[in-house]
Amino acid sequence: METLPKTPEPLPTKIIEEWLAPFLEHLEKERRYSRYTVRNYRQAFEDFWRWLARNGLADRGLDRLGVREMRDFIIEGQRRFSRRTLHNHVSGLRAFCRFWQRRGRLKRNPLTGVPLPRLDKPLPKFLTEKQMTALLTGPLRLLENRSLDAFTAWRDRLVMELLYGGGLRVSELVGLDYGQIDFERGVARVMGKGSKERLCPLGRVAMAVLVKWRGEYARDKTPESPVVVNRRYERLPVRQVQLLLKRYLALAGLPLDMTPHKLRHSYATHLLNAGADLRLVQELLGHVNLTTTQIYTHVSVAHLKKIYEQAHPRA
Repeated sequence: METLPKTPEPLPTKIIEEWLAPFLEHLEKERRYSRYTVRNYRQAFEDFWRWLARNGLADRGLDRLGVREMRDFIIEGQRRFSRRTLHNHVSGLRAFCRFWQRRGRLKRNPLTGVPLPRLDKPLPKFLTEKQMTALLTGPLRLLENRSLDAFTAWRDRLVMELLYGGGLRVSELVGLDYGQIDFERGVARVMGKGSKERLCPLGRVAMAVLVKWRGEYARDKTPESPVVVNRRYERLPVRQVQLLLKRYLALAGLPLDMTPHKLRHSYATHLLNAGADLRLVQELLGHVNLTTTQIYTHVSVAHLKKIYEQAHPRA
């Protein structure tokens, strides 16, 4: 595997100003992509440009690159990235090239038709209902034995209840303001991927925790105020959500590789296990394509088969 410098060389200012910056501005202001997607697309282009520079191709011009060079880029990328990351990088680069094609600076997209390694499709990991209960009770257990203060305990409980009770993405959770919540109906209006708005029922338990949090611990309650905050009443960063989840996973003796997004997997799987309609789950998750949601049916069927094998005398 090639050893790259720990601190990559910055891109030339001319390349940033003439090629990268207009593309990123288009993603942010016109396409209204999340800052995480914009960051990933920026990193994809920066990595690609550095690869061009290392291989003496930077001065050739993007529209003069051929299939052979792009195959070389993909082959080398497989040594440095997971297949999923490589697919995401190429997706960003294709979007970049399409953007400049529409504006006449590129005559062709050099990545068109370039094959990518096949993606594995592992079933999503999730927690059982019993495991979820053990996880969600963690903050109050620490509060009861005085290992945690009340503000932090109820904040952490709220974070996990909203992730699981509403099936929210972690970016949707940290971006949630009080004005997006209908307290009478127990529904949150969130802005998901691609700036697509959807309504998320939060559930009886999550709403009860939210009402207690707002009444006893929240300082700012205006429609523009963030729901989930730190001790300084600032919006909670995604990284802190990831770290607090690790704490309660360890407390419950659960796998530490579970992430906030896997609570969303648990949410979808438990709905299907209870008989929810697949298209309803698609709507709740905010998936554009039903095929994205269908992977949870495989998890549900695997769960049912396991129960069958354990319970049926002729299994």
